[in-house]
This record gives sequence, structure tokens and C-alpha cells, in this order.
Amino acid sequence: MLKEAISYSISESESVRMVQVTDPHLFADPEAQLLGVNTAQSLNAVLNTIAAVDYPAHFMLATGDISQDYSNESYHRFVDAIAPLKIPCHYLPGNHDDPRIMNLHMQGDNVHGQKRVLAGNWQIIMLDSTVRGRPGGHMSDAELNLIDRAIEAEPNRHTLLVMHHNPVLAGCAWLDQHCMDNGSDFIQQVSRYRQVKGLLWGHIHQSVDTVHLGPNGPVKLMATPSTCIQFKPKSPYFALDALQPGYRLLELKSDGSILTNVYRVPGENFSPDNEAGGY
Repeated sequence: MLKEAISYSISESESVRMVQVTDPHLFADPEAQLLGVNTAQSLNAVLNTIAAVDYPAHFMLATGDISQDYSNESYHRFVDAIAPLKIPCHYLPGNHDDPRIMNLHMQGDNVHGQKRVLAGNWQIIMLDSTVRGRPGGHMSDAELNLIDRAIEAEPNRHTLLVMHHNPVLAGCAWLDQHCMDNGSDFIQQVSRYRQVKGLLWGHIHQSVDTVHLGPNGPVKLMATPSTCIQFKPKSPYFALDALQPGYRLLELKSDGSILTNVYRVPGENFSPDNEAGGY
């Protein structure tokens, strides 16, 4: 049975505006660091930057690795941090999250773990690409069936698929060991739907903006920087980038096109330490 979706009162001619944050890697301890970066402080810097831009987002997407230590407090910390933005937040798990703990403690008036979001002329499907006990991902038959049923239920809406793991290789040898292991098949399967216009993920702590040319036209592929540490692109070994924490703004147009950009915290306040360990 297809579970009920959350629906927003946005006209079919209006764009759907969203902000994506991903991979904050929060701890119970607000002073804890990941590879030399205080993750609570870097998340707050990103959220403050979003607030200062004053983008009129209808809602936020949080695409996994909310926690680094699986603690109840880390999820409470995230909910408290996003509250001042006063926009709904839809979340999904990453490989560093415990979905059971996450669902118990990602609680708030504007915090939602449902799998489907209906807004304007769009359907956003929040997918679980995690595999318990493994850093890499897999898109299960259950999630593929969800996509089938959701598109069948809303055939006239454009569709954005959102997940944690990268379905395409990032070009980092060490990181690509932890991609979605059936990513190529996944993209081939979902691109056969004329409704699917974009795929959006986190996990790789770097930006990707490219296109897959499917049988029904281009499908936009997007990855977003972490709100904490950044991984150096195209590196064969584990390496951190000096780029600052970031986020993504998206405008889903009523005609099915997607306008999007990645933005980063200004300045050079967050300097990772390759030697610190702990990832």
C-alpha cells in the first residue's frame, strides 16, 4: 500500500523552491570535532548563511548523515538548529545514521520523515539508499517499487528522486568504494520514466552538477557539499578540500526544468585537518 504523502498548497504554475543541507555529522557534544571541524558550528554557519540570503524556500531537504555518533542528542541538536528558519524539513537517513534512532528523535512541528512530498507540479520522493552496517549504498527492490507506485499515483507531476548515496561515480577511488552499488542500473531504470527530471544526493561531500541523457530526455544529476568537511575531488586517496561548508538552493519549475546552485559559507573559518582522523 502506498503511504500518504505530505502535500503543499502550491499552484501548478508556481515553482517549488527548496534548500538542501546534507552530511552535518553532528555529535551529542556541541564542542566535538570531525577532522578538525566543529560540526555544530559549521552547520550553524551554513544555516545563518541561508537565513541571510532570505531565499523564499517552501521547505528544506536534509539528505542524511545527520549524526556522527548515533546519539539521541545529535538529532535533537539538528532539529533545534534548523528551527529558526521556520520552514518544514524533510529528511532521510545516511550511512552514519541509525534510522530507528533518527525517526524517534528527529521530531518537531516542522520535521517530517515521510517518503513522498507533493508540491505544485512536482512529486519529491525521499529514498533510503542505506545498507545496515555498510558505508556504501544500495537501492532496494522496496524503494524501486515505491518509485513505481508513486509515479503511477501521480503520473502528471514531474518527479525529483532524493537519496543519500551517489548513483554515479564521484571520480575519487577511495570514495567510489562506498557509492550506490547498483547505481548504474538504478539510473537506467528510473530514467525510463518521462516524469523523472532529477536525482539529488549527498554523501560525497562535494558538488556535482551534470546530466544523464535518458530515453525520455535529460535527467539532472546533483550532489551537494557537506555542511562540515569537504572531500577533495578526483583524489585517489582520502584527502580533504579547503573549500568551506555549503548547501544547495533549488527551483523546480512548473515545466519540469530545474534551476539550482551551490553556495558556501563566506570566509575561511573552517579549516579541516587531514591528520586528525575520526571519519
